[in-house]
Amino acid sequence: MEKWQKILRKSGISLKETAEKYDLDLEKLEKITNKFPFFVNSYYFSLIREKGDAIYKQCIPDEMELLGNEDLMDDPLGEEAHTPAPCIVHRYEDRCLLLVSNSCAMYCRFCTRKRKFETPMCVDRTKVLQGIEYIRNTHSIHDVLITGGDPLLLDESLLEEYLEKLHAIDHVDYIRIGSRVPCVLPQRITTKLVKKLKKYHPLYMNVHFNHPAEITPESAKALNLLADAGIVLGSQTVLLKGVNDDPLVLQTLMRKLLACRVHPYYLFHADLVFGTEHFRVSLKKGLELMDFLRNKTSGMAVPHYAIDLPGGGGKIQLVPDHEVSRKGRIITYRNFCGELWDFPDVEE
Repeated sequence: MEKWQKILRKSGISLKETAEKYDLDLEKLEKITNKFPFFVNSYYFSLIREKGDAIYKQCIPDEMELLGNEDLMDDPLGEEAHTPAPCIVHRYEDRCLLLVSNSCAMYCRFCTRKRKFETPMCVDRTKVLQGIEYIRNTHSIHDVLITGGDPLLLDESLLEEYLEKLHAIDHVDYIRIGSRVPCVLPQRITTKLVKKLKKYHPLYMNVHFNHPAEITPESAKALNLLADAGIVLGSQTVLLKGVNDDPLVLQTLMRKLLACRVHPYYLFHADLVFGTEHFRVSLKKGLELMDFLRNKTSGMAVPHYAIDLPGGGGKIQLVPDHEVSRKGRIITYRNFCGELWDFPDVEE
């Protein structure tokens, strides 16, 4: 058994152990986890430095999960309405999701598919192959994002079978894998796994880091193994209250990602998921954080700030507005120092 498998097998951080360690009410924890189950592996659990820190908030159940309001939904992205075949979410014409796993190395308390905690997805080889057949027959699809659950928790031979079949489809130009594993279980990224993955270029991986404390020697090693294999890495960070809604925290995270050869791709505004109200940050604050990153950080370290419109409306990108005024052809902008500068436009 490989090291990562041992970590998962022996993880079983129990509610009782969690309650005792952090002086929590076990009955309240059980009430929360009856609706939204709890699982965290021993590696990620070990990153918690104190009760309530950024790692703690991402993996330990909170009473606020049982509170909601009229804004929140079980399926905010409208995925169920865009499922034309088993294991497929096809919302944009040229790309689709292929859901290949219902397992995760850790249950993120802010998960956009939190509804699947209650009723896990029924994902098996037969259904995934039906999804791949849909992709084969849908010639508008050029980009496939393999996700779940976490694809990297699959048996390697099964994952390779799916990659091989997708790679053989002429109109699929490239494949992406969406995985939180390099962050929450980096021991899974082995030379054996990477050797298999690199056979299916062009291959991209969307990793998911939310806080600088998640970039450890273990996760940095995993990221570098993937990058050395020519797998292009991009990060998808979620903006979370009390976790990373701080300019210096985000700046440090983006710099550390770049140092590990990960391009900061998206900063996602948290989806309107039932059970995640306590993680929500205002759009105003999100734009202020982006303004800080744009003014204080290399452009390479500035992600796209995006919201996914509820009900399946798709992603839109938001940017800080640096325009101060317009007088005729002259537009006045505020620069990174807060100074005002004029720019002459052209007549249309």
